[in-house]
Amino acid sequence: MGEFRLEELSATNIVAANNLTLRPGQEAFVVPPTYAIADNYIDPTTTWPRVVLDGDTVVGFIRGNFDPDAAQEEFRSAVWRVHVAAEQQGHGIGTFAVLALADEARQRGFDRLTALWEPGEEGPEAFFTNIGFEVIGETQYGEKFGALKL
Repeated sequence: MGEFRLEELSATNIVAANNLTLRPGQEAFVVPPTYAIADNYIDPTTTWPRVVLDGDTVVGFIRGNFDPDAAQEEFRSAVWRVHVAAEQQGHGIGTFAVLALADEARQRGFDRLTALWEPGEEGPEAFFTNIGFEVIGETQYGEKFGALKL
């Protein structure tokens, strides 16, 4: 992995986060990062939006959520979004971001981190399972829940 660092999503980096490109076919699996910042205004105590920087360049985005009181256990400590620029994929940026989120979850007292994804050829399932997530269930719509033990 490169020398990556995280920075909180802010007015100074949100445009770069929104301009992250995707590989063809990935659009169906990701929503724009600015959708995540809106959640920050709803309940800023539970959301964790960060950009990944390589030097001064935004190369990725991750949004986690920490809500120990969430009614559904899978949403108590979760990856909501992870997005890496198309030309930067395969260099460890997504792994760095998810493991940083896992460290944050551990520091907050959680024993697992979950993710929810839609299955598909260009989808993120292989990414999550390669990091160590195990499929633990499905939603009624066919999306998969995965969990990473911390």
